[in-house]
Amino acid sequence: MDKKAEELEHIGVVGAGSWGTALADLLAKKGYNVDLWAYEKEVKQDILSCRENKLFLPGIKLSEKIIPTNDLEELVKKNQMVLLVVPSHTMRNIAEQMASFISDNSILITASKGIEKKTHLTMSAVLKECIPSLTDDMVAVLSGPSFAKEVAEKVPTAISIGSKNIETAIYVQHVFATDYFRAYVNDDPIGMELGGAVKNVIAIAAGFVDGMGLGLNTRAAVITRGLAEIRRLGLKLGANPHTFSGLSGVGDLILTCTGNLSRNYTVGRMLGEGTSLKEILENRLTVAEGVKNTKSVYKLAKKLKIELPIINEVYRALYENATPEDAVKRLMTRKLGHETGELEICT
Repeated sequence: MDKKAEELEHIGVVGAGSWGTALADLLAKKGYNVDLWAYEKEVKQDILSCRENKLFLPGIKLSEKIIPTNDLEELVKKNQMVLLVVPSHTMRNIAEQMASFISDNSILITASKGIEKKTHLTMSAVLKECIPSLTDDMVAVLSGPSFAKEVAEKVPTAISIGSKNIETAIYVQHVFATDYFRAYVNDDPIGMELGGAVKNVIAIAAGFVDGMGLGLNTRAAVITRGLAEIRRLGLKLGANPHTFSGLSGVGDLILTCTGNLSRNYTVGRMLGEGTSLKEILENRLTVAEGVKNTKSVYKLAKKLKIELPIINEVYRALYENATPEDAVKRLMTRKLGHETGELEICT
């Protein structure tokens, strides 16, 4: 794809939650004109009137180059590069609405992390299914250890841009890279997306540990064995194992399992402290992707006949009323196994 980042003037961002708004602001402050689609009319109005997304990213002064809109059709028609940052369970609906307005020279980038419940597809695969005209050089993935609030505050951050077409990845890399937002490229988008989706489930387990006050040893074990489960699933689906040692793998996993800004870790911690899932979700404005994705990953593993013990226990705690205490007990008393090599993949 023969394009240069410096020749691009307009970018569309679909999704004005905290992450979408932070990325829109990054691009706008870099000099691009950014159309930001918001589902909520009040979000559009707040950005227009006071240059702030009070609902999802309060306290951050947004660039004047962000143009908020509630008109998805207009945004897609206007922009050849469109970044999608919507909850994973809404991706199909959004993609279907966009499908007839995508031009042949568009690039769609997904920064949404999740696996679709019914199809078990990653977000880029959902896009391709809904928009059959998309080719590999028209799709990219943005993922890595990055809390929206810190990116909005210009905290030094490193992420990965993935595409099956490395030229597309390099092009997008140059669009997003700044002196505080470092972008690497990767030609394994499936591995990146699996890392980004499954780590949210492991983060809930890490939250269990801290909510129960079990200590740092236990949390380290959950993170490490959680990475083994992500890798196991990724290998089965054809991902590059090296991806899971990178930013969108272990990097994102560590951040999400240890940071108080993590929605999924917070849900797990509250469950570990004894709060019911119903009560937690009733009092949350933002989406904790791991809650829905636990079910998706659990069912995908059953379909592929892969054993994912931590994922299984998070599923039991969320959907079968098992207690976090019981989950830890079952994990610690499982049949003893081999840590590395082919035996680890199958055990």
